[in-house]
Amino acid sequence: LFGLLFWAIIVGAAALVVMKVLPTMNEYFTIQKAVNKVAKEGGTTVPEIRAAFEKQKDIEYSIQSISAKDLKITKENEKVVIEFAYDKEIELISPVFLLIKYEGRSK
Repeated sequence: LFGLLFWAIIVGAAALVVMKVLPTMNEYFTIQKAVNKVAKEGGTTVPEIRAAFEKQKDIEYSIQSISAKDLKITKENEKVVIEFAYDKEIELISPVFLLIKYEGRSK
């Protein structure tokens, strides 16, 4: 009985972490998709690219962690490269938090 209780606690804790982390991973992949799309068709100047990202952000309601001003926009070999990085703090149980550092760049 104690073994069953032990495994139930382990599985419950793992399920809690997964349920809290999955939405942030979904947001990260949505941001990555938006950045790739903007890098391909967003424009050539920095203001045009930022405006295109804001439009994508308005379409994709799940993007909450970053805005267009958080993007680092550069050119490499005449190709627009957009980089982003942000931290996501997730409360697991009242005094316990999980910090995830997300970063990415356009392809």
